[in-house]
Amino acid sequence: MTTRHRHPSSAQHRPDPGGDEEPYNIIPIHNLLADHPSLRFPEVRAAAAALRSVGDLRKPPYAPWKPHYDLLDWLALFFGFQADSVRNQREHLVLHLANLQMRLTPPPDNIDSLEPAVLRRFRKKLLRNYTDWCSYLGKKSNVWISDRRQSTSDPRRELLYVSLYLLIWGEAANLRFIPECICYIFHNMAMELNKILEDYIDENTGQPVLPSISGENAFLNHVVRPIYNTVRAEVEGSKNGTAPHSAWRNYDDLNEYFWSRRCFENLKWPLELGSNFFVTSGRGKKVGKTGFVEQRSFWNLFRSFDRLWVMLILFLQAAIIIAWEGDEYPWQALKSRDVQVRVLTVFFTWSGMRFVQSLLDIGMQYSLVSRETKRLGLRMVMKSVVAAAWILVFGVFYGRIWSRKNADRRWSGAANTRIVNFLEVALVFVIPELLALALFIIPWIQNFLEETNWRIFHLLTWWFQSRTFVGRGLREGLVDNVKYSLFWIAVLATKFAFSYFLQIKPMVKPTKLLLNMDNVKYEWHEFFDNSNRLAVGLLWAPVVLIYIMDLQIWYSIYSSFVGAAVGLLNHLGEIRNLEQLRLRFQFFASAIQFNLMPEEQLLSARGSLRTKFNDAIHRLKLRYGLGRPYKKLESNQIEAHKFALIWNEIITIFREEDIISDREVELLELAPNTWNVRVIRWPCFLLCNELLLALSQAKELVDAPDRWLWYKICKNEYRRCAVIEAYDSIKHLLRQIIKVNSEEHSIVTVLFQEIDNAMQIEKFTKSFKMTALPWLHEKLIKLVQILARPKKDVGQVVNTLQALYEIAIRDFLKEKKSAEQLKEDGLAPRNPSSNAGLLFENAVVLPDSNDEKFYRQVRRLLRILISRDSMHNVPVNLEARRRIAFFSNSLFMNMPHAPQVEKMMAFSVLTPYYNEEVCYSKEQLRTENEDGISILYYLQTIYDDEWKNFMERMRREGVVKDDEIWTEKLRDLRLWASCRGQTLGRTVRGMMYYYRALNMLAFLDSASEMDIREGARELGSMRRDGSVVDGLNSENSLSSKSLSRNASSVSTLFKGHEYGTALMKYTYVVACQIYGNQKAKKDPHAEEILYLMKNNEAMRVAYVDEVTTDREEKEYYSVLVKFDQVLQREVEIYRVKLPGPLKLGEGKPENQNHALIFTRGDAVQTIDMNQDNYFEEALKMRNLLEEYRAYYGIRKPTILGVREHIFTGSVSSLAWFMSAQETSFVTLGQRVLANPLKIRMHYGHPDVFDRFWFLTRGGISKASRVINISEDIFAGFNCTLRGGNVTHHEYIQVGKGRDVGLNQISMFEAKVASGNGEQVLSRDVYRLGHRLDFFRMLSFFYTTVGFFFNTMMVILTVYAFLWGRLYLALSGIEGAVSSSNNNKALGAILSQQFIIQLGLFTALPMIVENSLEHGFLQAVWDFITMQLQLSSVFYTFSMGTRTHFFGRTVLHGGAKYRATGRGFVVQHKSFAENYRLYARSHFVKAIELGLILIVYATHSPIAKSTFVYIAMTIFSWFLVLSFIMAPFVFNPSGFDWLKTVYDFDDFMNWIWYRGGVFSKAEQSWERWWYEEQDHLRTTGLWGKVAEIILDLRFFFFQYGIVYQLNIAGGSTNIAVYLLSWIYIFVALGLYLIISYARDKYAAREHIYYRMVQFLVIILAILVIIALLEFTSFVFVDLFTSLLAFIPTGWGAILIAQVFGPLLQRTKLWDLVVSVARLYDIMFGVIVMIPVAFLSWMPGFQSMQTRILFNDAFSRGLRIFQIVTGKKPKSEV
Repeated sequence: MTTRHRHPSSAQHRPDPGGDEEPYNIIPIHNLLADHPSLRFPEVRAAAAALRSVGDLRKPPYAPWKPHYDLLDWLALFFGFQADSVRNQREHLVLHLANLQMRLTPPPDNIDSLEPAVLRRFRKKLLRNYTDWCSYLGKKSNVWISDRRQSTSDPRRELLYVSLYLLIWGEAANLRFIPECICYIFHNMAMELNKILEDYIDENTGQPVLPSISGENAFLNHVVRPIYNTVRAEVEGSKNGTAPHSAWRNYDDLNEYFWSRRCFENLKWPLELGSNFFVTSGRGKKVGKTGFVEQRSFWNLFRSFDRLWVMLILFLQAAIIIAWEGDEYPWQALKSRDVQVRVLTVFFTWSGMRFVQSLLDIGMQYSLVSRETKRLGLRMVMKSVVAAAWILVFGVFYGRIWSRKNADRRWSGAANTRIVNFLEVALVFVIPELLALALFIIPWIQNFLEETNWRIFHLLTWWFQSRTFVGRGLREGLVDNVKYSLFWIAVLATKFAFSYFLQIKPMVKPTKLLLNMDNVKYEWHEFFDNSNRLAVGLLWAPVVLIYIMDLQIWYSIYSSFVGAAVGLLNHLGEIRNLEQLRLRFQFFASAIQFNLMPEEQLLSARGSLRTKFNDAIHRLKLRYGLGRPYKKLESNQIEAHKFALIWNEIITIFREEDIISDREVELLELAPNTWNVRVIRWPCFLLCNELLLALSQAKELVDAPDRWLWYKICKNEYRRCAVIEAYDSIKHLLRQIIKVNSEEHSIVTVLFQEIDNAMQIEKFTKSFKMTALPWLHEKLIKLVQILARPKKDVGQVVNTLQALYEIAIRDFLKEKKSAEQLKEDGLAPRNPSSNAGLLFENAVVLPDSNDEKFYRQVRRLLRILISRDSMHNVPVNLEARRRIAFFSNSLFMNMPHAPQVEKMMAFSVLTPYYNEEVCYSKEQLRTENEDGISILYYLQTIYDDEWKNFMERMRREGVVKDDEIWTEKLRDLRLWASCRGQTLGRTVRGMMYYYRALNMLAFLDSASEMDIREGARELGSMRRDGSVVDGLNSENSLSSKSLSRNASSVSTLFKGHEYGTALMKYTYVVACQIYGNQKAKKDPHAEEILYLMKNNEAMRVAYVDEVTTDREEKEYYSVLVKFDQVLQREVEIYRVKLPGPLKLGEGKPENQNHALIFTRGDAVQTIDMNQDNYFEEALKMRNLLEEYRAYYGIRKPTILGVREHIFTGSVSSLAWFMSAQETSFVTLGQRVLANPLKIRMHYGHPDVFDRFWFLTRGGISKASRVINISEDIFAGFNCTLRGGNVTHHEYIQVGKGRDVGLNQISMFEAKVASGNGEQVLSRDVYRLGHRLDFFRMLSFFYTTVGFFFNTMMVILTVYAFLWGRLYLALSGIEGAVSSSNNNKALGAILSQQFIIQLGLFTALPMIVENSLEHGFLQAVWDFITMQLQLSSVFYTFSMGTRTHFFGRTVLHGGAKYRATGRGFVVQHKSFAENYRLYARSHFVKAIELGLILIVYATHSPIAKSTFVYIAMTIFSWFLVLSFIMAPFVFNPSGFDWLKTVYDFDDFMNWIWYRGGVFSKAEQSWERWWYEEQDHLRTTGLWGKVAEIILDLRFFFFQYGIVYQLNIAGGSTNIAVYLLSWIYIFVALGLYLIISYARDKYAAREHIYYRMVQFLVIILAILVIIALLEFTSFVFVDLFTSLLAFIPTGWGAILIAQVFGPLLQRTKLWDLVVSVARLYDIMFGVIVMIPVAFLSWMPGFQSMQTRILFNDAFSRGLRIFQIVTGKKPKSEV
């Protein structure tokens, strides 16, 4: 390839094409005569020629014009674009236009010129967002091209507009996140372009018009940088994202400024830098938030999803009113007129909720109102006034009904008339809802109304919602509408029926009982006499909470079954294992041909109904093996050869990956057709046992005629083939090992002729004895075995041949022949004497032992002859089995036809990378952890069989001693280990399979039948012969056999042009953000990345380069590099200057965004660093890309969702739980979301984006600081809001790694939950909540933020239930109520809470998906195993994680990216580390709930009955134990006594360590304690108020318990409570005195310190004696009072933390810190007690290991050695 040094980037011109100097990315466009395989396409030359058609355009005045300049240079000289950006976009444009032209069917008449239709279509797609924006703002588009059919096309002008847009986009840097800003820039620059093209004259100068900005880098400096600096200043003002969102403008705010016409008035063109848009500091002139203000509050959930809450609350109200009557069924109660009228009160609630909504709008969005947006303010105020007016109107009309009725004492006619009046008013109130319903039924009308830009419609809709550029016309088509409506109607009907009969109705009786109870003897001071309303409220609280969240459970249940149904219809799980593949293998070749090979397409037929119908019939035949073509696949057919090439390539790659052994390769591959075998030579694993079965049939049917016997054998295709192949092979083998022209050779030939002849005339059974066949079989086995040995004994061969001859002549022939007859027939030597010696003695010639081809066939023949076992366990490796099964199953699913590689859509893969592992180093592999386990040892243990396969491959490549792999084969070893971790090396290997697959498919597309047939033969002889060069590139061959994975056995057949085709269709860009720094620092990561580039031709690396200039300023560049195979070094291709530092928002989306300009093609697949891909899946990529052409509903897809396979499930039971949960989401969950719910978003990464659609609409993720912390999902939100369509396809899958240790998993859950907490505040969620129709809004809520909200509700239900019981017990109400009535009502709540805690959320979809893909029994077994491995404990624990972080983020913020690390977790985590991670999120909550349960047990009259207490609280105890014990149960060696002892010492050292300023949280408790309160520093006023209100609950313990103490003497006076505070102050006083004494005396005058302690103890004893003597105090009171006062102290500390910033300046703060330390010691000890107890008990440690690593045990792995660190010394 031709690449030399870079030319200086500042030059504004390019070198003459003759120089051939310029480095290029994919195609050398600067030199179309270069020898490059892609340049053979006329389409490339046509596109380049179109760009060169500058013609008579006015030349730019600034620089001399050169003859080789093209339109892009012309634009660059006029508008000041960077030279490298121009080169980048030139290649981008030429490649894309060439690809578009290649896809034209029929091909254009003139193949050497660019087709105008191609260009027009591309221009329309690229500028679609711009034209929409123009019509939205009522501006005339500046693209002056008529789109009418009859208008003549002007390709040059089209090219100029397209090029201008791409050049603007290519240099916009961070502004690519602000798509409408790019539209604004394009709008103005296109106007200037038009003026130049139309030769306008400048009025001021009288000269032709010139652009307002020009010169070197003018566009960057004068357009991009000012806006960039504004973004940057806003981000700096956000204090690293910690300032409230409402105080600064993020990317979205800046973008939405361009959604109103004021951008034209204020910004003007050229940009007016004095405009208030650019002001970022000061309150006055600055433009505030635009479009939306993100405020932290739980009210956002109500604001965004108000329709959902209206539904839930109105139903609850109506249901309570109806249930109150006490009738059996609701319709019976509704017969009563009183009830009917009471139900009308729902309108009060409804209007009240509208009023609350309008107040929230004012409260949260007031800062949007400015001088420019007065109408918005007017609307907010009017909405509140109108909502308040409605409440009054309803009040008046409702009052009139009852006053009339009371006057008439019955429901008179007049009263009924007033009811009708009320209903008339209500009808007016619901008109907007009715209108919405009507539009919902006819969706296209609503789409039309929202998308048109007529002023009249703006006026009509102004009242209901602000007009925004996004979120218009989101309705789906009628069919989809019906599908998801039916789904939700079923869910809601079930939920409401359940809620009414099992939640609300049972509560009515106990409620009435409590309300009617007088004379309750309260056990404390009651503030409201004789009213039990608070008790009723507490009784109802858990019921209402469950009522609110159980819709999530019903959704879960229904979606599981709907998902299973959709999966079945898609033919998922039909081939679950290799057994089922065996049955279908013969149709498998046809399926590969049908799906993966392009068919000759008729020009007109594409996509017509007829072809679709034919396809369906075809697939049906294929699936069930019907019809002629699928009967026989005889070996002369081209189809069979193609199948053989593909299948064998897949098997070869399995071998490269070491998931199968050499023996399994021979069993699995399709042998090439040699030895004149007449049938297709199926893989050995299909033919096993078949020959023996045929022999036994022959033995049974001794006298049957030939035809019948043959018919019986032919019933099984494999049996027929086995028989024929064995016969043909033996015939060939015998002829080959016996000298030609010898008498023995002619005897053998004659014998076979006899047999052939007998078969032809169907007299085989008549001529030969079937009973002799087993003897022949036995001797043949012996012969072949001798031949298959490494050392061959010719004597034994001769003996066996003689024995065979004897049997054939004596026993096999039916008619006995004399020696003479035999001689006559040629079956005996004519002249025995001349043969000095015995028959065959001198006639045997064995082929040379190097003849691999021959001996391979011998081994195959041996397997066919002897295999008695059916090879059920081939391949042994579970991963290989899963992959073969999935691949074969997917080929029987529905997928679009594959086009030829030349005609497929081009695509790129983009992987963001920061600083993760690329490839494990020698040190990393060898270094042992504290248990003595190295990564390599761990991998050898977990991947036992793969390690053996690897060593087998190494020995084949020349390794003699095992130690040599550390020297000779170190690179192979490191790669082997890296491909089993979550490394970049693994991801790159996986993604480069696309390139390999495309090369192979391109070869198969263009190769003639001859090539393929010869190829199949040639490869058969070469495979495993050592002669396969593993790396043929188009120009040179890389001899490094180890990782040159860009080529393989098939590549030896390539003609060279395949590479050109593949490179045009596929690019892999890895965005290694800090690669430049890594190179400068000589970081080993940089070397590894370079190595990957060297070995992967299609891989490119994009990074950000920081350059310090002479003036000590820093400049930043986006750089793209590749490895040049000719120069054998890395070369720089493009260097595009950036306006400043890259990272203004979240790191990952910024990294993706800077590299996006270097991607190519129609689609881009986003792949994360923890993913993997498989060669056999890569073969289906061109099918997947065809999905973009099909309509899904009323839109074509813009994101193609791809299924994932979680590959980290085999490590520990934890990893298995995580992967099971994740798998059910990425398969079943997303399948339902895409169809029928039409609400699938984008959830992380193997999805394929429509590249040009997204690059004009803000990119493939959002990047605003903190609010977009879950950057991926916002791409889905943005896509849906802008009218895109997300689908989900399950015939292709990508591997994905997940976290495997509990701490990693918890950090991941925390990250996701915090991200969801931020989504609640975001404008995207608000808009989707309002703009989607009601049912899609429900789907959206329950699958994104609603899931986390409802998880939190589950935990809150437990809280509400327990606090309610505590109140009832301590107040004495519980004793007053006869227990029987009360508890029945609570039974309903409890049973539900139990269902939830079983993790029904996660379990049911998992079971259903498992039974679909692996069979029902397997799924049930897996579920039971999971329960035995304590999965419920894990799921309950992770609910706690989600609840804590979601709630905290919504209230206080503080979401941050948590790097979870993707290592292998087998080492033990210390107690202190677990305590730091889980103290606040789990342990403290568990201790609080445990305390309530204990107090309840001691003070409740009901709890005296043990059974009742257990029944009521067992699930709460389960929650408490899960929260406390999970981190230790799932911690390797969690119950090891020695480790527990060390851990406790370590914990105490950490608590008491008084670190300095720079100490970390890991070292010092104090540092950690401050970090845990970070969120309270950044939270707003409401967050602090909410925190204080929540903390007040801890004071209740004291209030409730002091009245229960004996010292209170039964008094219920308030004074008892107030006096109890004396205890707190005394305790504090004593603590202060002792700590003062310690500080003053402990060091020097120790005796004084002891003296003070002594006095304090004496005083305490005296006080206790006095109390015993003079009051009714007893000793137990001391312990009971601890239950009262310890929570009070904790509550006080929490409140002190809220006031921390104020208190830190006072002396009190030291006291707070030291008391907090004591509390943490106490919590630590409480958590430690059960752990220590279980560690001390014998047997628990081994049980825990078994639970944690069950999967490995059942596979017989030596996991004990890993966990306990007892590693045998002999290991490598």
